[in-house]
Amino acid sequence: MRITLRQLGIFTAVADAGSTTAAADRVALSQSATSAALNELEAVLGARLFDRVGTRLVLNDTGRGLLPQARAVLDGAAGIEREFGLGGAAGEAPALLRVGASTTIGNYLLPSLVAAWRRAQPGAHVDVAIANTGAIAAAVARMEVDVGLVEGPCHEPDVVAQAWREEELAIVCAPSHALLRGDPARRLNVAALRQASWLLREPGSGTREAVEQALQPHLHQLDEGLRFGGTEAIKQAAVEGLGFTCLSLFAVQDLVTLGRLVRVQTTLPRLARRFWLLHHRRKQFSKSLAGFVDFCLRDDGRSGIVRA
Repeated sequence: MRITLRQLGIFTAVADAGSTTAAADRVALSQSATSAALNELEAVLGARLFDRVGTRLVLNDTGRGLLPQARAVLDGAAGIEREFGLGGAAGEAPALLRVGASTTIGNYLLPSLVAAWRRAQPGAHVDVAIANTGAIAAAVARMEVDVGLVEGPCHEPDVVAQAWREEELAIVCAPSHALLRGDPARRLNVAALRQASWLLREPGSGTREAVEQALQPHLHQLDEGLRFGGTEAIKQAAVEGLGFTCLSLFAVQDLVTLGRLVRVQTTLPRLARRFWLLHHRRKQFSKSLAGFVDFCLRDDGRSGIVRA
C-alpha cells in the first residue's frame, strides 16, 4: 500500500490547521517533516490537495473530496486500536467510546445515561466532550467523537441525525417578577409575554435555536435581555429576577421544586423540542459503539432520565 496512515493523518491536520507549521504542532513533527509527508501524499495521488493562498493552505476540490475518506480511514484504524486495547499507556485501560454532548444534555442527562450503560456493561469506558450543539456537530463531522447527543438541528452535510427523544420546554421566572403581579399562578397571554425580557443562550446553542423555533411563531420576536454561555447561569439570572427564560423542564425542575423559580402559566400550546443522536455517515460502528447507540435509543427510563 503506497498511502500511509501517517500521510493521511498529516493531511487532515493540515486541512484543520490551515498550514504545515500549525499542523506540525498537532502531529508532533517538525514543519519540514510535515511538509514532506504532505508532498509525498500529493505525489502518490498525482494531484494537488490544497491551494496556496499566501502562507495558508486551503483545500481545493480534490482535497475536499479526499478529506471525509481520510477521516473515515483514520477513524477506523483508531477504532480498531481502541477495541483491542492498543495505544493506551501501560496499565491503563483504553477509552472505548468517545461521546459528544451538547451542554444541556451533557450536564443533565448524560451522567445518568452513562452510569446506566456502565451498569449494563461493567468495565465499559466512555470519554465525554461537552460543548454547544454546533461544536458537537462539527466534532462528529471531523470524527473527533464517535457519536453526538444534541438538542438542536444539525447543519453538517456529512453527519446523519437520528431522532432520539422529545423533551418538554418550560417558561420560568422568579416568583417576584413584575409581569406576574404578585400571583405566581397568573396566566399570561401572548401580549404579556412580548413584554418580557428573555434570558438566552449564545448563538450556536441548540437550546437557543430550539427556544427561538418554539416561541417566535407566537411572539414573532424575543426581546433579548441578557445572553449566557450556560444553562446554570441563565437559571440563576432568572432567580435574581433578570427576566424570563425557556429551558428544558428537567433542567429547571430543581429550582421550581425549591420555589426559587415558578413555571409560568401561558396561553401558548405545549412547547417541546427534539433531541438528536448524530454520527458521521462514513462511521464504522464497533460492537461497543453499536451497543451504546442501541442502548440510548431504547432507554426506558432505567437511567433516571426525565422524559416528556
